[in-house]
Amino acid sequence: MLFLFKSLHIVGFVAWFAGLFYLVRMFVYHREAHDEVQPKRDILTQQFKLMEWRVYKIICNPAMMLTWICGLAMIFLYGWEWFKVNSWLHIKLVLLLGLTYYHLWCKKMIVKLEKGDFSMSSHRWRLLNEVPTVFLLAIVLLAVYRNALDFAYALAGIMGFMILLMMGVRAYRKARERNPNI
Repeated sequence: MLFLFKSLHIVGFVAWFAGLFYLVRMFVYHREAHDEVQPKRDILTQQFKLMEWRVYKIICNPAMMLTWICGLAMIFLYGWEWFKVNSWLHIKLVLLLGLTYYHLWCKKMIVKLEKGDFSMSSHRWRLLNEVPTVFLLAIVLLAVYRNALDFAYALAGIMGFMILLMMGVRAYRKARERNPNI
């Protein structure tokens, strides 16, 4: 039974992350569609509204629920004593709460874009699209290395990774300013 929950947990978090990556990427394109001329603007924004809700409701929500349910079931099957001594799991749960908050924040952003609030730039959306990448890295490191992970080094590595991501997004922005077709 444990392996079934573990397998479904992995499927759930892969789908959850895929949904979040795709959803926020659509926010980028939705924002860029707002700068288009009519009738292209209305056609694109209507399509993005539909796609965003579908990804959120059909992919992100079920995947998040599957991840949480199977993860909690595994904790239950391993037992309370196991849970108490595995501090890596406590940190992972805090990260999962943060990811769940990001998930719920995305829903608010769908509503905000739906109402025509395009105050956030596409560049800022691109930066926010990298948030799940940071969560993914931290959670996978914890799950693989568990209690053997040196948290100070891991935190420093994650911070370095975040800096590299931001530099990559900025480099892409500059390249795009030079050549809008990329």
